[in-house]
Amino acid sequence: MADDRLYEILGVSRNASDNEIKKQYRKLAKEFHPDKNPEAGDKFKEISYAYEVLSDSKQRATYDKFGLKGLQEGAHDGFSGDDLFSQFFGGGFFSGFGGGGGSGMRRRQRGEDTIHPLKVTLENMYNGKTAKLQLSKNVICATCQGKGSKSGQCEKCSGCNGCGLKVTYRQIAPGMVQQTQARCSECQGKGEIIKEKDRCPTCNGVKVNNETKILEVHVDKGMKENQKIYFRGEGDQQPDVEPGDVVIILQQKPHEVFQRNGDDLHMKHTISLTEALCGFTFLVRHLDGRDIVVKHPPGEVIKPGDVKAVIGEGMPIYKNPFDRGNLYISFNIQFPENNFTSEENLKLIETLLPLRTPFVMPQGEQVEEVDLQDFDPNDRSSHSGRGEAYASDDEDHFHGGPGLQCANQ
Repeated sequence: MADDRLYEILGVSRNASDNEIKKQYRKLAKEFHPDKNPEAGDKFKEISYAYEVLSDSKQRATYDKFGLKGLQEGAHDGFSGDDLFSQFFGGGFFSGFGGGGGSGMRRRQRGEDTIHPLKVTLENMYNGKTAKLQLSKNVICATCQGKGSKSGQCEKCSGCNGCGLKVTYRQIAPGMVQQTQARCSECQGKGEIIKEKDRCPTCNGVKVNNETKILEVHVDKGMKENQKIYFRGEGDQQPDVEPGDVVIILQQKPHEVFQRNGDDLHMKHTISLTEALCGFTFLVRHLDGRDIVVKHPPGEVIKPGDVKAVIGEGMPIYKNPFDRGNLYISFNIQFPENNFTSEENLKLIETLLPLRTPFVMPQGEQVEEVDLQDFDPNDRSSHSGRGEAYASDDEDHFHGGPGLQCANQ
């Protein structure tokens, strides 16, 4: 049974043209936009998602064939049931039935995949992007149809007897022979030779030509680092070989503000001590260009290292772009400089802050007051003190003091 839900959301038929879909979407978007109809937020999301799928010819074709489940499970990558079956068996069969003692079914040889990294920004992964990739690849020569010769014939290489390798033997000791094999230099390991006069003038007997092709790479909202985008069968071509795939691997560029963790975003923000105690408001420029106003009420104290969450302002979730992760903000507190105000003001501030912990000075000779000093772990002189003084006293004592000399002088 066909899945018509997205068409029903927009109020159009399955045969509606692109213009009809666009016109209907604009009409519904005006009616249910949250600015005009605040209570219709969910309805607006459904309308926007339906339009996002049906306005894209590739996604629409996938939806028409597989429904919403097909979109969510990645059927748009070009797989049908038959495609999946063929992938298990190498993409095709050679029939071996009859005509000379068949060999059953053999898997067709498949070429290697071509891997291309694509650097994208975090904004690209948030908003989606279509990038154009220039690809240089080998294609079967159209002039000779991959035969390499004008006549369509080739000869078995006499140097290697058609196997592409030459085997040589070398005696290294009495009764001991070393065997080595190397690619045949006469046929360059192909096992066949095409006479120079019979070579295809277009490919010069190579059977393939190098061409440049432009691929449109669709980076969908919510895609992640190292996610792969497949172009089935777009790899290098060779005669009697199924072409491999072109595989695009996304590589995210570092971002100045946000770090990504799955579907969540993380950022750091520094506030003053006053803001930590008395509340604050600041702006965050989001990845889609929006300015988000972040507010924190007075009295709710922010401590160094505290992390607060802004729900629903993280990355769009792949295949479900209207749902998002969260934005987490880690706070640093910038304290004022030493002696930033007078003693009178400090006493006034103290009256506003929680009371000190009561302290009773103990009595007795064993009580000793000390001062706190700044400590720099890289400054060796800051490690000196009473410990070195005691060490010096012990050293003098061990050597007998400055007044004692060795008796054997």
